[in-house]
Amino acid sequence: MEKIETMMSQLRLNGMGRQWRLLLETRRVHELSFGDGLELLLQSEHDERKNRKFNRLQKNARFRYKASPQELTFDAVRGLDKAQIGQLLMGNYIENGESVLITGATGCGKSFLASALGHQACAQGFTVAYHGVQKLLGKLKLARMDGTINTVLDKLAKTNLLVLDDFGLTRLEHQQQLDFMEIFEDRHMKNATIVVSQLPVSSWYEIIGEETIADAILDRLVHSSHRIELKGESLRKKR
Repeated sequence: MEKIETMMSQLRLNGMGRQWRLLLETRRVHELSFGDGLELLLQSEHDERKNRKFNRLQKNARFRYKASPQELTFDAVRGLDKAQIGQLLMGNYIENGESVLITGATGCGKSFLASALGHQACAQGFTVAYHGVQKLLGKLKLARMDGTINTVLDKLAKTNLLVLDDFGLTRLEHQQQLDFMEIFEDRHMKNATIVVSQLPVSSWYEIIGEETIADAILDRLVHSSHRIELKGESLRKKR
């Protein structure tokens, strides 16, 4: 028995090892058939690895809020439709490389909703990156200065779900326009993007600035997008 536990440890089969010790402690190890016991051990290892992957993906995503779909409160008056969110939680929009545009006033729950969708994506095994737009623009500027811009853009392009929060706080400068154009071009119909903004989509054209680039970005971003417009007073005031 000790040899089996030692081999599991050496092979880093932590889930199986934990379940094996439990079977020994409860004296069930001799009650199960070989097939049933093996299935139980394999399921424990599968669950262990799935949980480790989820924790790693969630940590790397750097969400603004620790939010899960179970914490969402659906209210048609606020513009949060249960059927629409239910479809998004299935993850098909990620596999299809579609965008989700979440708009609404300050404090109405936009970032919380985006974090919850990202949480679900991690649970489904997708890679997620959550960025405040202003910080991302600063990161891109520094990367261009130190020569790592291609590496940063490549990483963004390969991420299954990119969440851009607080889009439209300031007008984009010319280089920022080009950077966003490249980001959306690389992701178009390949990987999904969630954009969160206080401004309605109709105002994004002016925020982007240059006409040709704005047309190109919005064509890729808005086409076949899922639109969520949250309404009502700030949830922070209610708390």
